[in-house]
Amino acid sequence: MLITNATLADGRRRDVRVNRTGRINAVEPRIDPAGDETVRDVAGKLLLPGMIDIHVHFRQPGAGHKETWKTGSQSALAGGVTTVVDQPNTDPPTISGPAFEQKAACATDSYVDFGLNGGVTDDWDPDSLFEKPLFALGEVFLADSTGNMGIDTDLFEVALERASANDVPVTVHAEDGSLFDESATDRTDADAWSAYRTPRAEVAAIERACTLATAHDTPIHVAHTSTPDGIDTATAAGMTCEVTPHHMLLSREDYPRLGTHGRMNPPLRSKEKQQAVFDRVCDGTVDIIATDHAPHTRAEKDASIWEAPSGVPGVETALGLLLAVARDGPLSIETVRDLTARTPAELFDLEKGHIEPGYEADLVCFDLDAVEPIRAESLHTNCEWTPFEGMDAIFPEWTMVGGSIAFHDGEFEAPVGTNVHS
Repeated sequence: MLITNATLADGRRRDVRVNRTGRINAVEPRIDPAGDETVRDVAGKLLLPGMIDIHVHFRQPGAGHKETWKTGSQSALAGGVTTVVDQPNTDPPTISGPAFEQKAACATDSYVDFGLNGGVTDDWDPDSLFEKPLFALGEVFLADSTGNMGIDTDLFEVALERASANDVPVTVHAEDGSLFDESATDRTDADAWSAYRTPRAEVAAIERACTLATAHDTPIHVAHTSTPDGIDTATAAGMTCEVTPHHMLLSREDYPRLGTHGRMNPPLRSKEKQQAVFDRVCDGTVDIIATDHAPHTRAEKDASIWEAPSGVPGVETALGLLLAVARDGPLSIETVRDLTARTPAELFDLEKGHIEPGYEADLVCFDLDAVEPIRAESLHTNCEWTPFEGMDAIFPEWTMVGGSIAFHDGEFEAPVGTNVHS
C-alpha cells in the first residue's frame, strides 16, 4: 500500500509505502505507485504512529460484563490505539504460568496488538510466571486497588530481584496505604475519596519504590502519577513515569458532575495540582501518556463513594483528547506523538511508534478540523459511559495495524492483534 501526501507530526509532507509484511519500507517526499499497488491519498490529513497504551484493564478473565478483549480492543482501534498492555488484576490474577495462559486465550479476540503483564501477590508463582512472554512485571501494587493485590516492601524487593534476573521491566502502582487519611471515611461526598487517598501517600510510595529500585539496580516505571511532586520524584531518581488523561485534564472540581463515577486510584487531585501535572506533560517532563482504562458498569459505579469500584474508561478517548488540546493549545503534535507512541516503543523495546523505514506499520489518520464532543453513546466500550462526556476530541478516520486497515468509516475488520512478545 502507498499512502500519499501525509502530514507527519513535525509538519513534513511525505508519502509512506507499506510492504506486504506489514512494515514501512519507504518514507519520501514523493513515491511513484508500483504496478497495481493500492494508493490511499490523505492530503491535508495528519498521519501518526498508532498509540501504544501500556496500561489497560480489559477485565478478562473474570469480569467480561465490564469489558471484553473484543470490546476493549475495538474501543482502542476506534481511538487510534494499536497496541495495549493489560494489567494482572483480573480473576484469576495473572500471577502464574497457567493464569497467564488463561488470559492469553482471552486475548486471541483482540483487534489490536497486545502485551500481558504478570502480577505479584503473596500467592504468586514466579517460576512458572517468568517462563511466559511477559511484557512487564506489574503493575506491582504497593497499595490495594481493584483486585486487592497490594504487597509489602519485602515482597516488592523480591519482585525487583526476580524481574531483574529475568530481564523483565517493572511497573509500579505507587500509593502508601499507611498515609491515607482515615478521618475522610466519615464523609459521604464523592470528594472524600480524594481526601482519603492523599497526595502524600503517592509521593511517599514513589520515593520508597525509587530508593529500593536504585538499591537493586532495577529501573522501574511509575504508573499513573497524579501529582507534580510524584512526577518530579520519579524523574529525579532517574525512573520513568506515565500520566493518564483523567489526571491531566480532570480535577476534584469535576466531582459535582462525575459523582462516584469519578472514583479512581490514585484519585483526582486539586485544580492546582492538575494544572501542574498538565504543565509537566506539555514541557516534556512526563515520559508517557497511558490511559489506565479501567471500566466498570454504570450500575456498579452508582453506589456510595466507599462502595463504588475504582476506575474509569479511557482507551478510546485519550489520543483524541490530546489532539484537541494540541490543535489550539500549549501541547505540540510532536509531543503527543512522543508521549503516546515513540517513547513507549523505545522504553519497552518495540519496533513500533515511528513512521520510518523498518518499523511496523501501525498508523492512524486524522482530520484536525474534525473536532467533535465526546459522547458515550458513540463509544465502543462495554461500560457505556465516559468521564469526558462533552469534551472536545478528534477521532481517527482510519486505523492501521501491521499494515492492514483495521478500522475505517466506523467499521472494524477481522481481528489482527498479536502478542508483541510471543
